[in-house]
Amino acid sequence: MRLTVFTDYTLRTLIYLALRPDTLVTISDVASAYQISTNHLMKVVHQLALSGDVITVRGQRGGLRLARPASEINIGAVVRRAEPDLVLMPCFGAQAACTIQPSCVAAGAIDEALRAFLATLDRYTLADLVQPRAALAGLLRIGEPSEQSTV
Repeated sequence: MRLTVFTDYTLRTLIYLALRPDTLVTISDVASAYQISTNHLMKVVHQLALSGDVITVRGQRGGLRLARPASEINIGAVVRRAEPDLVLMPCFGAQAACTIQPSCVAAGAIDEALRAFLATLDRYTLADLVQPRAALAGLLRIGEPSEQSTV
């Protein structure tokens, strides 16, 4: 199983915002910190805003921030929303056509593995992902919270 770049950037954006909870940040800030495309991030931020995870503020002093505390943002839910589909094998899809489907054990095993994967992610919140706060902030060149301006 491989998650998409969209999901990767979604998680990176949320981590960055969780490290700066009282500050409006720009898409350029996030893109620069991770050295990734602002065009891709624009799509990510749009979806994060639609899902209610992020608030966007327009204007010269605008930016984005988390819509709720990091402890209330479940990683399993984020991944489910970010991934276009979690169909791991073609035979799981709507157009499934496999001769052995009625007796296939592999399909059940793969489905069980996917459920276990998502159950593990469901045990984590965004707050859990930013526990090594100082280390992450240093790697992303984010100042300590007391040095940041607030909204």
